[in-house]
Amino acid sequence: MEESMRVRKAAEPLQLVKLVSKIKEEFAREERSIKLSRPLKLKLADEVLQMLKGLKENKTVNEQREALENWRRNKLKETEELERGTTRSNSSMSNKEAKILRVALKSNWDALLEHIGVWMPAEVINKEPDDQPESDEDLEDQIIPGRPLPPECNVEPRTDYGGAAVKWGLTYHRESAADCCQACLDQAKSAKPGQMKCNIWVYCPSETGCFSPDIYEHKHQECWLKQADQPKPNYKDKYADWFRNAHPTAPLIVPWVAGVVSA
Repeated sequence: MEESMRVRKAAEPLQLVKLVSKIKEEFAREERSIKLSRPLKLKLADEVLQMLKGLKENKTVNEQREALENWRRNKLKETEELERGTTRSNSSMSNKEAKILRVALKSNWDALLEHIGVWMPAEVINKEPDDQPESDEDLEDQIIPGRPLPPECNVEPRTDYGGAAVKWGLTYHRESAADCCQACLDQAKSAKPGQMKCNIWVYCPSETGCFSPDIYEHKHQECWLKQADQPKPNYKDKYADWFRNAHPTAPLIVPWVAGVVSA
């Protein structure tokens, strides 16, 4: 019996087990940290909705997000004043709720938005016009290690594309961006009828890993093969200020390299 248990344990996919455990811990942490009453959640959702409705119709998603960030800062200030007992507002929040909300506004902003039912669509984050020359760091980021990429890879430095995963990059690593692109081309050619065909590749060239606003740790040489009918970048060139405020660990420059392959 002991030998059987030992063999069974040795056969477990340890990396997958660790990943699942990490996801469960993250979800449990979020559930513990956000315990707002239903009336308060409805009130917060209504405030956000009214604020967004008050914006001009031609506001871009980025401008809407900036307005949402300003609302977050004001609400954070209100909760801090409530806790200190110095607020002049007629808020019905208890000190306990103010404390929970303050923590969520400060360190769990995305989860709070989801918790109150607010969703904002993603928009390509373009590099802002700048008359200043690029820094050495910017130029260095443009160098893609490994062998040259063929034209059909349509390489885009500092770019992260969305899409349905054909190959899960967390467990699929390649030596270079060219190898990642080639894997996408090969998969598309060998895909059986009814299977997804790769038309997007996303690669992490950084030895220190690559940032992404999710719960995973993305490592060097991750190769994501994806599919989308209308490919669109999630992030490009530089992360916007509002995004870096919401994600303090985000770098200035998008670390990924990607491309939409030619048919």
